[in-house]
Amino acid sequence: MSKLLIVGTVAFDAIETPFGKTDKVLGGAGTYIALSASQFNIESGVVSVVGDDFPQDYLDLLTNRNVNLDGLEIVKGGKTFFWSGRYHNDMNTRDTLDTQLNVLAEFQPVVPDNFKDSEIVMLGNLHPAVQLSVMEQVNNPKLIVLDTMNFWMDSELDLLKQVISKVDVITINDEEARQLSGEYSLVKAARKIRDMGPDYVVIKKGEHGALLFHKEEMFFAPALPLEEVFDPTGAGDTFAGGFVGYLANSRDVSFENMKNAVIYGSNLASFCVEKFGTEKMLDLNKDELDRRLESFKALTQFEINLA
Repeated sequence: MSKLLIVGTVAFDAIETPFGKTDKVLGGAGTYIALSASQFNIESGVVSVVGDDFPQDYLDLLTNRNVNLDGLEIVKGGKTFFWSGRYHNDMNTRDTLDTQLNVLAEFQPVVPDNFKDSEIVMLGNLHPAVQLSVMEQVNNPKLIVLDTMNFWMDSELDLLKQVISKVDVITINDEEARQLSGEYSLVKAARKIRDMGPDYVVIKKGEHGALLFHKEEMFFAPALPLEEVFDPTGAGDTFAGGFVGYLANSRDVSFENMKNAVIYGSNLASFCVEKFGTEKMLDLNKDELDRRLESFKALTQFEINLA
């Protein structure tokens, strides 16, 4: 069975949208990535840290989905990372109300021996120093995928560029791509980012889909139009989890197969936004996934007669 190593936050979130609000719920980039990747027949392991306030029920949710937690450090007397945010009516912009790093502030990642040979490494959004440390601990993976955000571009750009120079794929949103490259055109932005090191650039455009760039080739996957979007938290991480989960399961990291991976990532992300937090990701079944994949197929395939 193929191995996928996931590095990212396992956390508490408190979310408010125009449709309601939650108290502390299960969240974190590592959590969303792992839940999404668990839809594939792979062995995944999470490297992260929580406090001893993190419920056993949440740990069981992950292990019951074949997510290995040998790399999850539990700090006695510590508090788990917490984020709180409020989304605007357009559901694309949000205000951060509270961020408490807690045990994440001193986190030193340790990759378990049984995952050092992982074929694919997914570096979720974390401090670039943590991402570099993980890369130094793994043994020649087939593919390293990086997710990052504008916060690190503002505060740790030099270190982030070190990370970018060592990865095979970077996934960022359109705003971040423009900031990182200094280019407004996403085609030019992707070319500049590829010059920094990655062979592949995935630019996420939220409700407008995702773009995949490799050399002079491009691929676009739309987002499925949905009747209701309750909470976009974790959608990008869910996309990343579907992307790497599919690649790990297929063991094919070619550009042609990455097109399929983008579709699988988009498919899973479309479920994530339908309920608050990780709720929808916890009760997904294969029939639902397959039916929605057919919807993606119907949305994107057509015949054309050239005049």
